[in-house]
Amino acid sequence: MKKITFLILCALLITVGCSKVEEPHSEQAAMPGSDRDEHGCIASAGYMWCEHTKQCERSWELAEAQGFENTEAEFEAYCAQ
Repeated sequence: MKKITFLILCALLITVGCSKVEEPHSEQAAMPGSDRDEHGCIASAGYMWCEHTKQCERSWELAEAQGFENTEAEFEAYCAQ
């Protein structure tokens, strides 16, 4: 009788131990570079739309190339022209 009880207990433990616990589904993280705006500029890479040049620009690169101070206000003023 003890052997049967022991075998049943072992079988039960093995069954419970092998059962898969369902974890709640987490939303998949966004892929890097998938944050494009309506113009296709990737903000996480530093790109913003510039109406003046009609392309995505990095403010610090544009400031250096065009000779203005690298501030948000200067970038907006240049791109609004």
